[in-house]
Amino acid sequence: MVIKTGEYLNTKDVYIDYPFEEVMFRRMKKNGVIYRKFYGEEESFELIPHDNKLYSDALLSGNEITKEEYEAGKKG
Repeated sequence: MVIKTGEYLNTKDVYIDYPFEEVMFRRMKKNGVIYRKFYGEEESFELIPHDNKLYSDALLSGNEITKEEYEAGKKG
């Protein structure tokens, strides 16, 4: 399911699950910073640019999830 973009991304913190690549993202409302977490791993300290290919694919084909689901993570 396509994740809403544009102003929607600025209304709240958005959490995305992209099972096809076994990765999740969180985008923070406050400053637009994007973080990535692969299944079975801790969240990366590296900030993800908004034009990152994997993040763009997740916006197009991923699912919006809750903060709790993101924090729980998934096994790889």
